[in-house]
Amino acid sequence: MATEATDRAATAVGGTEESGQAVNGHGAVDRFFRISERGSTVGTEIRGGVVTFFAMAYIIILNPLILGSGADRTGAVLGIPAVAAVTAFAAGFMTILFGLVARYPFGIAAGLGINTLVAVTFVATEGLTWPEAMGLVVVDGIVIVVLAITGFREAVFNSIPDSLKAAIGVGIGLFITMIGLVDSGFVRRIPDAAGTSVPVGLGINGSIASWPTLVFIVGLLICGALVVRKVRGGLFMGIVATTLFAMLVEHFTKSGPSMVDGKPNPKGWNFAVPTVPDSLGGLPDLHLLGSVDVFGAFSRVGALAASLMVFTLVLANFFDAMGTMTALGKQANLMDREQRLPNLRTALVVEGAGAVVGGMASASSNTVYVDSAAGIGDGARTGLANIVTGLLFLFAMFLTPLYEVVPIEAAAPVLVIVGAMMISQITEIDFSRFDIGFPAFLTIVVMPFTYSIANGIGVGFIAYVVMAIVSGRTKKVHPLMYVVAALFVMYFAVDPVLDAINH
Repeated sequence: MATEATDRAATAVGGTEESGQAVNGHGAVDRFFRISERGSTVGTEIRGGVVTFFAMAYIIILNPLILGSGADRTGAVLGIPAVAAVTAFAAGFMTILFGLVARYPFGIAAGLGINTLVAVTFVATEGLTWPEAMGLVVVDGIVIVVLAITGFREAVFNSIPDSLKAAIGVGIGLFITMIGLVDSGFVRRIPDAAGTSVPVGLGINGSIASWPTLVFIVGLLICGALVVRKVRGGLFMGIVATTLFAMLVEHFTKSGPSMVDGKPNPKGWNFAVPTVPDSLGGLPDLHLLGSVDVFGAFSRVGALAASLMVFTLVLANFFDAMGTMTALGKQANLMDREQRLPNLRTALVVEGAGAVVGGMASASSNTVYVDSAAGIGDGARTGLANIVTGLLFLFAMFLTPLYEVVPIEAAAPVLVIVGAMMISQITEIDFSRFDIGFPAFLTIVVMPFTYSIANGIGVGFIAYVVMAIVSGRTKKVHPLMYVVAALFVMYFAVDPVLDAINH
């Protein structure tokens, strides 16, 4: 069977059974990445890597908007073009490294949530300079790597009960579904001025009301139909077809971007506008690489306050990645019989290094991306897919059309489809037992409602420990669960503690 799969892999990229050279060449790649062993082919991995890139590419546009325009206490601004360049560079470098070392199809890029924490809390509120804030990210990464090398991170990972592992997968499925629905404009926040207690609504005033959102709906139906028909590469084909449709729509409707001259355009495209670009880009601005002050924050705000900031980063990074890898590993059928991810310690060490690289690049902490589920949904099973995704990120530093032509409205349908696939894990949870079902339920709902994987895991851990205590199952709970639950209590109380210190 392995030979058969290898031959199919060779044929998928242009080889033939008669071409011994092609088969042997692909055989080396096959053995290194264990492609046939995981039931994949070279062609499938390449396609899955492309799908993952387009599902993640929005970060090259979004991260600069979060980090690039705000000034620190000295008036320094990182700059949108520079942040875009280092965001693509860090993502490309870390995604390729993870693919080569961990050999899993998990893309890595600047983590949403962490970048906002750095920009809003560390720089705008606490008064750190950008180099000082990025220095804390580097320290966070060093701590994460040490915890991974010592085996502590893996031990915590393995201490999670199966019910919570399944709940994490379901919660992340709902989370990426929410991301797809919101980024496409299908679900929108209702402004406070509306005078309603309803936080979100359908489209604009209960109507789709915009061409980009219509493109998302069409794309969702296309992707859904291709999955139902079991078309190989259906999600990739769906992105391509939806992008072409989006370009036609923009050509005739001139919807434009969602922000025009600093003013909102609710009926515009959320990030990228699907038009043929005027130029192919140019040399990237990488002057931010190395612009970091590792210990400056400790002298700026004091050792205690800076340590609490690092603690916040560590806990968020620690469990965001853990939850994401659990869900992606289950989706890709990579777990062993004990529902553990093989080669986990190595994967956690490399992932932890993403924070160091992201901080040194001023791109914020880089972590495993839940959007990798898109590529996995299209068949990616090995690190070869990561090599493709990472190379596209590096090319994106020069060739801006790679991420500016495909709108998020064309990639968002894939997130919703994959979310629907991941929710099937809910059958592994015994909801007939409230002490098991309640923590799982909280894990599932808190993730999408708070837009945070770490929040969902934290609430679930705390609830699981409390339910175990009141139900008399204290001895059946792994000791590390109690430790982590206590750490999460501290995590949720960090802001009041920081306020008390500052006052």
